[in-house]
Amino acid sequence: MEHKKLVSTARLTGIWYLLLAITGVLGFIVFHPQIFVAGDPQKTLTNLTELESTARIRLVLELFIIASQALAAVWFFKLFVEIKAWAAFAIGGWGLMNAAAIMVSAIAMAAAIEVAQFATPAFQEKVISIQLLSTIISSAWIVGSLFFGLWLIPMGAVVITSKRMPIWLGRILIIGGIGYVLSTFFSSMGFAHPLLEFLTIPATIGEFWMIGYLLIFGIRPLDNTEQ
Repeated sequence: MEHKKLVSTARLTGIWYLLLAITGVLGFIVFHPQIFVAGDPQKTLTNLTELESTARIRLVLELFIIASQALAAVWFFKLFVEIKAWAAFAIGGWGLMNAAAIMVSAIAMAAAIEVAQFATPAFQEKVISIQLLSTIISSAWIVGSLFFGLWLIPMGAVVITSKRMPIWLGRILIIGGIGYVLSTFFSSMGFAHPLLEFLTIPATIGEFWMIGYLLIFGIRPLDNTEQ
C-alpha cells in the first residue's frame, strides 16, 4: 500500500479509536453509574423505571462502543497487515472479541430496560431479574477488558518492531496491555485494592498517544523510521 493511502487508513483508524474512547468514557464512566448502581438492584430498578430516557442513552452508547471497537479492530488490521501480519491478525481478532463481549453487555442492558417497563411481574421478582442482568453486564465488561488488554500487546509489538511510530509508544502499549490483563485476573479472583487501578494507567496513556499520533501524523514512511 502506498504511503498516502496508508496515512489515510491510519487517520481513519484514529477516528474509530477516538470514537471508541469518547463513547467509552460517556457510556461506562458518565452514564452507567447514573443507572446501574453496584450492589443495589432495587435502586437500579428504580433508575431504569424513572430515568428510562437516560437508560436508553446508556444503551445507545454501548452500541456505539461495540461498533467503534469493531471498526477500529478492522482498520488496525488493514493498517498493519502488510507491515506485520501476525500482529495485525491478533489486533483485529482480539479487538473483535472485545466487541463481542460488550455485545453481551448490551443485550443484558436492553433486557434490563424492558424488564423494568413491564407491568408484571411483581417488584421483588423484577429486582431479582435486574440483579442477574446487572451481574451479566459487569461480567461481560470484565471479560471484555481481558481482550482489550490483549489487543494492546501486539499493537505495541508492531510499533516497536516496525519503527513506523515512536518506540516508546509501543513500549507503553505493551505495559498497558499487560496491566489490563493482570487487572482483569486480579478482579476475577476477588482482589479489591485501590492500587489495582494503577495497572491500567499506562494503557490509558498509550491509547490516547496512539489516537493522537494516528490523527496528527498517521504513520511514518518506511524510509523514516528513526526513533
